[in-house]
Amino acid sequence: MTDTTSKTPSRRRERFPGISTRAWEHPADRSALVALRRLTGFDDILKKLAGLVSERAIRLMFLATAVKTSERQFPELHDMVRDAAYVLDLEQVPDLYVSQDPTVNAYCIGIDTPVIVITSGLVELLDEEELRSVIGHEVGHAMSGHAVYRTMLMILTNIATRIAWVPLGNLAITAIITALKEWFRKAELSSDRAGLLAGQDLQASMRALMKLAGGHNLAEMNVDAFLEQAEEYEKAGDLRDGVLKVLQLLPQTHPFAVVRVAQLKKWAESDDYRSIMAGAYPRRSDDPDTSVTEQWKAAAGHYTTSVKESKDPLMGLLRDVAGGAATVGGKLRDTFTGGGGSSSNGNGSRGGSADRDGS
Repeated sequence: MTDTTSKTPSRRRERFPGISTRAWEHPADRSALVALRRLTGFDDILKKLAGLVSERAIRLMFLATAVKTSERQFPELHDMVRDAAYVLDLEQVPDLYVSQDPTVNAYCIGIDTPVIVITSGLVELLDEEELRSVIGHEVGHAMSGHAVYRTMLMILTNIATRIAWVPLGNLAITAIITALKEWFRKAELSSDRAGLLAGQDLQASMRALMKLAGGHNLAEMNVDAFLEQAEEYEKAGDLRDGVLKVLQLLPQTHPFAVVRVAQLKKWAESDDYRSIMAGAYPRRSDDPDTSVTEQWKAAAGHYTTSVKESKDPLMGLLRDVAGGAATVGGKLRDTFTGGGGSSSNGNGSRGGSADRDGS
């Protein structure tokens, strides 16, 4: 770990002294993290459970098989991680390694002394400002302690594999893993925000995510068109598409690229982001007084708002269910039997016509 006190960013960016990770954490991610941080002894238990994956062993492995950035090796990348730590006010800078791997990837591992690893494929794919946003994203993971999620997922996945022959036990573990993956997906959205705060270049952050989906040929892609694609994905087609999206998402540890771009742009246009940039943000000195109950309420409120505002037809159905709409049965029937149906009610109108109401 390297001291960052003498290093300032290579260009002018706002700095956030004493900023709490709560400033950029997604409500669902934040509520889980606040609860975990308040559990006395949780870290010690987790570290003991994760003992088979020694941080010392991880560090030695990367020292042996990857290139550790410094003033003499990948100096520009070395400056970027120091810049991100300076902007986000992280005193100890995580070591950054470049691994020879054509796969485009970056990750942060370790709980006590996090290590950031980026692949050569990622370095070749992204330009300077795009890389800055990705490195800031990984610094956000380190600051939030998201390695806890990764470690818990690893442990529970191993347990599930060993007890696969026990039906009820495996179902219980699978349910917990599914919940952890949901937290992890929200943790990725949190760290996208940290990356934006570190780089303070929204276009670069969005380009980086677009390149993760479409590759290096930027001349053939367009961020605005990619955002339109995100809107098309959200609207889907009918309930069948909504169900398919849920089924496709459940196994994933990361949100899909179009969703991440749309969510990041929405946050960049929010009052929360503007307040942070103006210097009004939660301080880490207040973290011990943070209410777990209030954070869970915020998370519940987020999901409620998401359902209300979503253009996805499945979310529209959930709104109807919540509101006691009489058309739910008709929507389900029409969706899974091939259309609007041919039957008429007593007034001669087609049953289930409300499924085209734009919800």
